[in-house]
Amino acid sequence: MRTEKRKKKKVLWITLSIIGLLVLGTGGYAFYLYKSAADTVASIHEDLNRDKSDKRTEEVKFSEKDPISILLMGVDERDGDAGRSDSLILMTVNPNTNSTQMVSIPRDTRTEIVGKGKEDKINHAYAFGGTEMAINTVEHFLDIPIDYFVKINMESFKDTVDAVGGVEVNNTLDFSYGGYDFPKGIVSLDGEKALAFTRMRYEDPRGDFGRQERQRQIIEAVLKKGANISSITKFGDMFGVVRNNITTNLTFDEMWAVQANYKTAIKKLEQFQVKGSGDTINGIYYYIVPEDERLTLSNQLKEHLEISTNTASTN
Repeated sequence: MRTEKRKKKKVLWITLSIIGLLVLGTGGYAFYLYKSAADTVASIHEDLNRDKSDKRTEEVKFSEKDPISILLMGVDERDGDAGRSDSLILMTVNPNTNSTQMVSIPRDTRTEIVGKGKEDKINHAYAFGGTEMAINTVEHFLDIPIDYFVKINMESFKDTVDAVGGVEVNNTLDFSYGGYDFPKGIVSLDGEKALAFTRMRYEDPRGDFGRQERQRQIIEAVLKKGANISSITKFGDMFGVVRNNITTNLTFDEMWAVQANYKTAIKKLEQFQVKGSGDTINGIYYYIVPEDERLTLSNQLKEHLEISTNTASTN
């Protein structure tokens, strides 16, 4: 059971990365096609009960290229269950430095759940209070504003790869997994094969580091394929994936503004992990993040967002 959960978590991380970056990277024609589907726009919008984050003094101005943050949430929701966020990735996007930072937040991270008045695993915030509580909890943990969110159904990873017509990657390790063989060299992957390609870890001498490299290969390959003019007819399929699997508080006008002013920010992509270690408290496993590590990461993100690093909350 734990192995299956770990697999789902990794798949979700890739899904979040791909969809989140496609929001920034797809071309204007793609957004035209997307915008033409008014019912799609209405179906994916989820409003937050606020004009801006409490951690901002002013609203974000796209025309002035204010750096923004986007919380990507991979959610496993089932009938009769409130669901939970199986994966959390924070993206900070700075068009002034043409850079994007992505931070993966371990689901077992122990922190205060804002609105519940207790410490628990950070992914429980969504189960307790939905999107709003999850955002408030991540804001408190990292002490930065969350401007936008993209909530994604975990099943969309495979569909995303298929929607761009599959991808090619340069495989550096000869291995088999999930019923597929992956020889060294250029390999072609559809959604199912890409899923298997990114799941393998134990046969890789680099362990999780090797798997993370393969995940980045898939992300970059999807972005490259999606940006290629030869793939333009695939955008209709991509929008179908979006309609069935994504919810966001971004409006269409905001998407257009992001596309116009921020898409160069994906030229330089940096990926980070929240540093910590596992521990068991009262028989429950948690991922414990030392305070100095939390503050270091918080200040790094603030600097990328071009906001003050002089104040940081304690957790």
